[in-house]
Amino acid sequence: MKLQSLLLFLFTACVEQMHVLAFSASSLSFLSLQKREYGEYIHRPLLHSYGTRKNAGSHHKLFHRRYSTTRSFTLKVSQQINFETSSHSPNPSKVSKWHANRRKVMMQKYKNEILPLEQSSHGLYVGLPILIFSNIMLAYMSLSSVNWNILTMIFFAFFPGSVFSLWQLQILHDALHGCLLPKPKSKSLHDAAPPTILEKMETKISRHRKRLHQFILFWGSMPSAFGYYLYLQYGHLTHHRNVGDPETVSLAKVFESSEKNFEDGDVLFVAHRMKLLGETGPRFQLKWPPNFVSRILSSKAQNDQTGALGSTTKEIQSTKEITMSVSKSGFSMWKEGHALRNAVAFASSFLLERVLLIWNDFVVALMGKNFFFPNKPKEFHDECATYCRCAVAIRLGLCALVKSFKPLLFLYLAETLWSIPPHPACAMFITNHGSKESQDHDDDGVGTTSCEPSSSTYAGKWYSIFTLGTNYHVEHHDFPTIPLHKLKMLHRIAPEMYKASSKKDNLFKIMKRTFKTPEFYACMDAKLLA
Repeated sequence: MKLQSLLLFLFTACVEQMHVLAFSASSLSFLSLQKREYGEYIHRPLLHSYGTRKNAGSHHKLFHRRYSTTRSFTLKVSQQINFETSSHSPNPSKVSKWHANRRKVMMQKYKNEILPLEQSSHGLYVGLPILIFSNIMLAYMSLSSVNWNILTMIFFAFFPGSVFSLWQLQILHDALHGCLLPKPKSKSLHDAAPPTILEKMETKISRHRKRLHQFILFWGSMPSAFGYYLYLQYGHLTHHRNVGDPETVSLAKVFESSEKNFEDGDVLFVAHRMKLLGETGPRFQLKWPPNFVSRILSSKAQNDQTGALGSTTKEIQSTKEITMSVSKSGFSMWKEGHALRNAVAFASSFLLERVLLIWNDFVVALMGKNFFFPNKPKEFHDECATYCRCAVAIRLGLCALVKSFKPLLFLYLAETLWSIPPHPACAMFITNHGSKESQDHDDDGVGTTSCEPSSSTYAGKWYSIFTLGTNYHVEHHDFPTIPLHKLKMLHRIAPEMYKASSKKDNLFKIMKRTFKTPEFYACMDAKLLA
């Protein structure tokens, strides 16, 4: 009965909150969307010039008169990565500028090849079916796990469960960057052919793509054990802007910030395996003895005839600041030169933190607040509560169907195993923003040491398929609005800008090297970037 009551409560809260979510999504202003999805800046000059559906007819002639001018303007805008996702950091980090400069060089040289890839490619026929298939398989396998022993569950969670979970993350990632669904297209006078059925469908979808992307981002992250929605919604776009910024990015700032968005959501992950500058968080003020005990002691002191004026609660209590960071505690156990020890420490802290995240979702669903981020605005906590109530309801629903908690355990394993060794995907996960040093020489032969803040992992065709193109990480930061499954084409267009993919990386050597000698996150301590 308690489980049924809890499910009823969560379902009711879910329905009520989704009405609020739907209203909020439908009433977003054009300007706020411009700040939320920087990846769509390259299309907005067209929308500004020719209007929406209501005034499209009145601007029909204006479109053809200014098409060439607007295309030139679009190119200029597309060469600039505009990250207006956090007022806390007015300027992009040096790593963000590094990628922007690379992008500018490539656009000047290959604009005719890259522009169509960036403006027209989407994942409607690839990414969206994969997301639906992955979520169905995750739900089916989680229900089937009730008949498996623990070893069988770990085996199927390692493969293919982890692949489905990784695919879920990456398709949602494309939705966040605005490249999952078709982008608005402009027709010229010479395009007189009647649109096909698919073109009509794409046009209708493109008109509502922002709301649809938000809908997919929310509901597409389920089923899950702790999910990817909150990280993507509040921490990934700011990651592109602030990656490697020592002034903005630290664990303490991420947990104590009053901004709605995290300064860099990836810091929450890299703290398990990389060096960071700045203070550690979260930090809590611990009062001892507790308030109710202090009040009792205070009242007793005031009634004691031997006491002078008595003691107040504040005088009896003492406040001590404590720092509680699972990631930093695990990282403190690392010993340089001991790859196996460090890998075990990383996996242990990572797995433990994910267990705590699952419990935290239950707390947020019931209390309506995420206590790890006390200074964030009410809007953040309301949206966290909405997501957690829906996600927890689905998790408990799966468990209730088979009268077992094995579905939740399976989802937990599927979401964590691809991130830790010896899973092949771990190699790209732990090295995408390291501090790889490189030697450069000028015309006089004078050498300088520089740092590469981002890296890709090339391990062959099948590896790219299983990771769904996530291994092309440098390419993604150079052009965030190109779908992940199209990044290989970008690599072929500008091969001199990336390391050769013909020579396959040894995944296990990558993991061994990374765990043997930890690096700073995204060249955070470097003075010169490559």
